[in-house]
Amino acid sequence: MIRPISISLSPNTEKDDIFLALKLLFSPRKKGKAVKKLENSFKEYLGVKHAFAFNSGRTCLMAILEALGLKEGEVLLQAFTCNAAVNPIIWSGLKPVYVDCDDKTFNMDPDDLKRKISSRTKAAMIQHTFGMPSEIIREDLILIEDCAHSLGAEINGQKTGTFGKAGFFSFSRDKVISSVYGGMAVTNDDNLAEKIKDYQDKLKYPSYFWIIQQLLHPILMNILILPTYKILGKYLLVLFQRLHVLSKAVHWKEKQGRRPGYFPRKMPDALAVLANNQFKKLERFNQHRQEIADFYFRALLNSSFILPKVSEKPVFLRFSVKHPDAHRIIKKAWKNNLLIGDWYTSPIAPDDTDLSKVKYIIGSCPKAEKLSRETLNLPTHISRKQAEKIVEFLKSV
Repeated sequence: MIRPISISLSPNTEKDDIFLALKLLFSPRKKGKAVKKLENSFKEYLGVKHAFAFNSGRTCLMAILEALGLKEGEVLLQAFTCNAAVNPIIWSGLKPVYVDCDDKTFNMDPDDLKRKISSRTKAAMIQHTFGMPSEIIREDLILIEDCAHSLGAEINGQKTGTFGKAGFFSFSRDKVISSVYGGMAVTNDDNLAEKIKDYQDKLKYPSYFWIIQQLLHPILMNILILPTYKILGKYLLVLFQRLHVLSKAVHWKEKQGRRPGYFPRKMPDALAVLANNQFKKLERFNQHRQEIADFYFRALLNSSFILPKVSEKPVFLRFSVKHPDAHRIIKKAWKNNLLIGDWYTSPIAPDDTDLSKVKYIIGSCPKAEKLSRETLNLPTHISRKQAEKIVEFLKSV
């Protein structure tokens, strides 16, 4: 098997997305009508009054924090997350304070949240991890929803992103829909919306070079890198990233708590075109993810793997299970060209993030640290036959 079964290397991309990216390479426009179309689609789909597109979920969070007028103080967020959720808080001059997880749902533990509220707490950010809706906190705090994993998930028939003061979504290469980079901030608060709009208007667009990097991602990944991955493709991926032909999902500066120059920025129209094309497929994508998740539930029911606890209506961006030997299994899977389990092998991912630079104190969230040792994610945007190969491998180890 030369082409890998992949969890994160452009899993959403279909032929029409590749042809669209090729077409856009010859017109990598910054301005156009696609951004407004995407914003309107989100407003209609979520039933919110306001939606604002940016070049990433990180920029969305920066816009929300700026609009809220939070200049100093603390923002509570869960551990067992990515530095992309933490850094915008730091870049905005605020201090992240980490809350431990519920080790069954992978989401924030409400009891630990209560313990960590202080006079310096300005807001709390809940994360719907892996697409499984989090419990909505009812404390007297400004609530921000991190919906990077959960576009389409619901709680009591209401979509995630619509419970807090504001919410944001990500369209990065391995999210529910993908334009390689991109994000959407949403709110029902008119005053907050006016300030987010002001923030959006003042931003610059990313460079044409950066836009072309993103457009090349689905093209090179699917035409050259993935088809030859085991023999040549993985080396080409590293080479293209080192030559800056392709961008990385997480810049090395972010692992040090520093901000790359392409944040914050507007969403360029070329990437909004890709996002609009993916948005049309949202329901089909999520239905397929549910079907693969149902298969995993049945196939692994009586195995040594601990299955996720499901509440409400998830979208199963990934199907996450627990096992004491998770890291060994992940390494063995990668040797077999099964690229599973790369979220989250550290309480703040990626695992080479300098925890001190993102203000994480070892031992402060023991459940999250334990989860990072025991959790492995299985892809859901794959065929049934590929899912069967993964289950066969898991049972063999």
